[in-house]
Amino acid sequence: MQTRILAIALAGFFASSVQVADAARSGAAVQKPEAPLAAPFSESVMAGDTLYVAGHIGIDTATGKAAADPVTEARLVMDAIKRTVDKAGLTMDDLVSVTVYCTDLDLFDKFNAVYRTYFHGRYPARAFIGVNKLLIGAHFEVAGIAVKQGGLHKP
Repeated sequence: MQTRILAIALAGFFASSVQVADAARSGAAVQKPEAPLAAPFSESVMAGDTLYVAGHIGIDTATGKAAADPVTEARLVMDAIKRTVDKAGLTMDDLVSVTVYCTDLDLFDKFNAVYRTYFHGRYPARAFIGVNKLLIGAHFEVAGIAVKQGGLHKP
């Protein structure tokens, strides 16, 4: 079982590495992750008008760990997503899809109370997925896709 999980993880790593390399060759902007998670992935990749945002965790920069309070952690993770989107010259309202991974689905309302404050008007499509465990003891991991809006409207 462990060999299978390792093989799947390595396949995912190599596939994403090839995608990042292809994106970099095509002139797409690639942002490297910020410390303390200096790992083999890109914080985001801009391909054309589309920004692919890697999973972010709400890390307390003073401790290098996830915030103990889920509301504080939700704010930290959304701030991290906002910084990444801003660095690419986009806004939170350019997000069209967001995936939230959460270790405790009872935190859904607490996360939403923070999440909704980052958008004006239209919300992106979203999945809120329960998971067993996240890195650094985090409650939330958030990933997304943003597109320069240019006429995109809510259906």
